[in-house]
Amino acid sequence: MEQPRTEPVTLDTPRLVLRAPQESDIDAVFAACQDPEIQRWTVVPSPYRRADAEYFVRDLAIEGWRTGANRIWCVFERESGALVGSQGLVLRDHDPRCAEVGWWAVKEFRGRGYTVEAARAVSHYGLRELGLRRLEWQAYVGNEGSRAVAERVGYRFEGTLRSYAEQRGVFHDAWVSSLLATDLD
Repeated sequence: MEQPRTEPVTLDTPRLVLRAPQESDIDAVFAACQDPEIQRWTVVPSPYRRADAEYFVRDLAIEGWRTGANRIWCVFERESGALVGSQGLVLRDHDPRCAEVGWWAVKEFRGRGYTVEAARAVSHYGLRELGLRRLEWQAYVGNEGSRAVAERVGYRFEGTLRSYAEQRGVFHDAWVSSLLATDLD
């Protein structure tokens, strides 16, 4: 049975606009993902080529929104219009009322609270608007920046999963935290 089409949703916060990636974002996504830290801590290809940014915008994001299984947002600073990061909400195959959240931040915009602000918006959208039961955050052990964001949003640390998260053919230990609707303020 084919799933109904899901239209992209724009989320607004006081300082940010989160919207589905567009063709005009390819150059900014490509530039951001040259950062060795994004390549180190995420599953983006390494080296990251322009074709990877094109795939992210033209295929992965469009198909993710179409099916509703992988909602991807580019995050923009409201005032300047600059790309400051990306957020994702991926439904779990084993439980469609559970999703994994993930994010990356453009190097020049880290430390301003933008990722926390965007992650709060995505988390509230998932739990309140979509009615999801549980959101999960995972990161490779050692990704202190991502863990700090998850904690500031209210995700509760649940533990370390050994040899769990695959990145380019290698399995790493991963931290996992969760957020439930009852955890929201």
